[in-house]
Amino acid sequence: MKLIHAESLPNIPWEEPKIPLRDSPLWRYSENPVIRRDLTKRSNSIFNSAVVPFKGQFAGVFRCDDTARLMNIHAGRSKDGFNWEIEDEPIRFIKTDSEIPDSDYKYDPRVVFVEDRYYIIWCNGYYGACIGMGYTFDFEKFYQVENPFMPFNRNGVLFPRKIHGNFAILSRPSDSGHTPFGDIIYSESPDLTFWGKHRHVMAPTDGWQSTKVGAGPAPIETDEGWLLFYHGVLYSCNGFVYSFSAALLDLDKPWKIIARPKPYLVSPQELYELVGDVPNVTFPCAALVDGDTKRLAVYYGCADTVTGLVFGKVDEIVNWVKKNQ
Repeated sequence: MKLIHAESLPNIPWEEPKIPLRDSPLWRYSENPVIRRDLTKRSNSIFNSAVVPFKGQFAGVFRCDDTARLMNIHAGRSKDGFNWEIEDEPIRFIKTDSEIPDSDYKYDPRVVFVEDRYYIIWCNGYYGACIGMGYTFDFEKFYQVENPFMPFNRNGVLFPRKIHGNFAILSRPSDSGHTPFGDIIYSESPDLTFWGKHRHVMAPTDGWQSTKVGAGPAPIETDEGWLLFYHGVLYSCNGFVYSFSAALLDLDKPWKIIARPKPYLVSPQELYELVGDVPNVTFPCAALVDGDTKRLAVYYGCADTVTGLVFGKVDEIVNWVKKNQ
């Protein structure tokens, strides 16, 4: 298995396995949560956030719910990927068009570098949940572009390169509430404004992913397909349970599934995943990859309160996905 267009990342946050997960190629960081809930002056919780390599270090966009329980996204920096400084104030986006509507809230961001800039995609409040989009070159100035889709939609994840000459995105159409359903849909756009070529990718099945599914970090390109981490939701007598796994999508037609495992990779099992503002949640939003060693670090939200890290190697994960269909 080979990574495609994966840069060398020798300083990727990494820890050798101390307690491997049962029947999973991933293992938790022994000092989780890696980002606690109170890193800003007014944060009630920091979770479901996005991290990327930046100028030899790391930068990110973080979901910070404040003590008024308002949802917004903040910029942050880290030298090592473990210790973070997160801005106390939310990102103030510069609108690329004065007619772009204001947001009632922003949450669950993803960040991905495409061509010459870092794109930020988030769940945006505009007459309900929709997808918001912006970009930055330096993680200091941020620019907002048009919302890609109408309400209601969540879990927007941009591919790290154009496909068929177009930008490509995964999303999950939803309703105005805490959606009790959800499929992953693929779409393309020549300009990030007008979207079409919509294709169905994935629906809930059974067990841990029987209620809804949603894309996680930006897909990772390998010679065996796009490696997509995604979350799945089970509705139990105690409410929703969020776990996550990975699937392989066709490189040229990413709406076609090559391999999708039946088991999860990570589920809520540790105290910080089981107990919090929303219990029983493990929600992946960012993945770092070292193109030389194939080491992988995934940042994930824990119980909608703090942020955790799991580690693994891409080739071992791809083999596990194919083996566990």
